[in-house]
Amino acid sequence: MKKKFFFIAGITVVVILAVIIWWRYYFVFGEGVKAGNLNFFVKKGYVFKTWEGRLIQDGFKTPVPGSIQSNEFEFSVTDDSIAAKLERCGGRFVELRYKEYLNPLPWRGMSNYKVTEILQIGNGNRNNSDPFPYDGSGN
Repeated sequence: MKKKFFFIAGITVVVILAVIIWWRYYFVFGEGVKAGNLNFFVKKGYVFKTWEGRLIQDGFKTPVPGSIQSNEFEFSVTDDSIAAKLERCGGRFVELRYKEYLNPLPWRGMSNYKVTEILQIGNGNRNNSDPFPYDGSGN
């Protein structure tokens, strides 16, 4: 009887831990699109090399009244084909589709936001942007 109790308790603990880990690290909390000028895009990390980038968005966010701060969107990329396109787009207007997770994982990047698709790449502002797919020619 004691063995059966500990077996059921052990299975219950393992299942609860698995659900908690899935919820914190693999549950997609949100999906969306962000657009702005690509400020930087780099591959970095000590053990897991991941692509990290930042978009500067139009408008201003002021956490303290009377101050000025630009809107920044920091993101990670795990797909090398997306990274190859973004690597050549510094300073250009880009529109990105992303997934938001509750917590980052080292092999998924340093950000809670993971870019899954490039929707549009432009020349620096929205008026001169060309629709995706981006052919890499720079025109």
